[in-house]
Amino acid sequence: MVRSGDKEECVVYVVAHYKVSHSRACKLFSYARGTKYYRKLMPQKDEAVKAVIVSVIGTRRRGRKKVIAMVQRKQPGLSASKIRRVYEQQGFSLYKKPGKPRFINPANTAILPLKANVEWAIDFMHDSLISGRKIRSLNIIDPYNRFCKGMFMASSIPAKRLIAMLEIAMAEYGKPKSIRTDNGPEFISKRFQLWLHAHQIKWEKIQKGSPQENCFIERFNRTAREELFNANLFSSINEAKELAEEFVKEYNTERPHESLKNQTPYEYAA
Repeated sequence: MVRSGDKEECVVYVVAHYKVSHSRACKLFSYARGTKYYRKLMPQKDEAVKAVIVSVIGTRRRGRKKVIAMVQRKQPGLSASKIRRVYEQQGFSLYKKPGKPRFINPANTAILPLKANVEWAIDFMHDSLISGRKIRSLNIIDPYNRFCKGMFMASSIPAKRLIAMLEIAMAEYGKPKSIRTDNGPEFISKRFQLWLHAHQIKWEKIQKGSPQENCFIERFNRTAREELFNANLFSSINEAKELAEEFVKEYNTERPHESLKNQTPYEYAA
């Protein structure tokens, strides 16, 4: 959309560089001829507001909200919108430091491994006890056969506890070559990254806002939400751990999967 100010610049340019009258140029650009003779009153009206702003600011720099409050103390009749407009148009606004450009991870499509422990998919789930206390669950899945290698419950799971939980799973099932996660604070932490490097485990991070790139764990989370978290009320973390262990056992040894030709993860791995 062409603004009125843009049309005015075009008219001035054509009149100055070509032998065209002002009325002819206005007709070419569908611009009203009367605007040439119109004397804008707004700058004159704003001078009084600008003077009050200058008086309250002085040599200091003030934010918009504070300036509005200070000006209205001196001139109660001035509206906040008018003060804000003059404040911004006349260059009184505080400098806002531009944010750093955020690096966007490249796409990292999920793959189906051809054997176990090639890659683990992990993610967190959240729920609460009857008392309202929040709990978290660390879920670990091997996409090869959808085998759940652990649901670890705790009130909070920082990077240090996350590493301890993964080492428990590794002691029982072996070490994966890579781990697929989202970009949560626990996973991007220096402690977790150093742990991955020390154990020579590759970090497969998914693209921000693309949970489908970690589809295997997301599908497990849906099942856990429907059959464990939504189906039970937890009075304590210990009770939640016990029910989670029962759910994992049933999921691995009794629950058939269509993607595994209606076999359980335990049968498919055999």
